[in-house]
Amino acid sequence: MNLWIDDQAVTVPPGCTIAAALGRATARISVSGQPRAPMCGMGVCQECRVSVDGRRRLACQTLCVDGMRVEVLR
Repeated sequence: MNLWIDDQAVTVPPGCTIAAALGRATARISVSGQPRAPMCGMGVCQECRVSVDGRRRLACQTLCVDGMRVEVLR
């Protein structure tokens, strides 16, 4: 399965969340320059916010779909 993360092509296995794909593709940085990663894995902390095809989503709660475009929100 192929998707785009910040215009970078990423291949992931079926059933992979966007959070897992982010871990494979890129390091996330907060607006203050600190490393950023999903902390809770269940959508409470909001640290994994992304834009998927123009709509805001939580990466830890969203499964990858072939061809989706993900933008990391900074």
